[in-house]
Amino acid sequence: MGEKNFVIALTRTCGSGATYIGQILAKEYGIDMYDKKILRMASDDSGINEELFVKADETMKSSLLYKVTKKIYNGQVIPPESSDFTKNDNLFAFQAKVLKELAERESFVCIGRGADYILKDFPRVISVFVYAPIENCIQTEMERLCLTRKDAEKHINEMDKHRRAYYKYHTGKEWESPYNYDLCLNTGEMSYEQCAEVIKNYIKIKYDI
Repeated sequence: MGEKNFVIALTRTCGSGATYIGQILAKEYGIDMYDKKILRMASDDSGINEELFVKADETMKSSLLYKVTKKIYNGQVIPPESSDFTKNDNLFAFQAKVLKELAERESFVCIGRGADYILKDFPRVISVFVYAPIENCIQTEMERLCLTRKDAEKHINEMDKHRRAYYKYHTGKEWESPYNYDLCLNTGEMSYEQCAEVIKNYIKIKYDI
């Protein structure tokens, strides 16, 4: 990681507004924000069709095996000649490879993707868990996706269930545990701008950036 590079890794509950916070931070620091763009970059890096990364992202949401097992990421990628080259675990490993290479050359904001765990051995990685009361999340998703209250609630439950399982599977840790993060921010108590300011102040205090 470059001498002054830093990464803000935002993990979030559905509807909590972490993407908006990430956009504010990226704009104010003049850095990029990565979310699903990482899938395209991992595809370019590996030569594996991007559709396979997207499909893995979607099918893992409903896989029973994924929900009851774990395959903790150990930093390795499988070589192209292996029959497991396009398996989901290897696709995650290529995403991780891209994140590590990015961290070596630039500062950025990352939304999800297990970035807090993948980059845990890098200096100047700020891990933040963003959450909000369920009622706030429902209202946010109703407006953002033009959903009924019932559909918004169903969407939130499904997304959070998937993120909880995804995090556990790849990291072996509990998604909502405060022990995994530098900061835990409740957007039901603060605006997105105020949350961004808290993160900026933390970075200033800890890293003088």
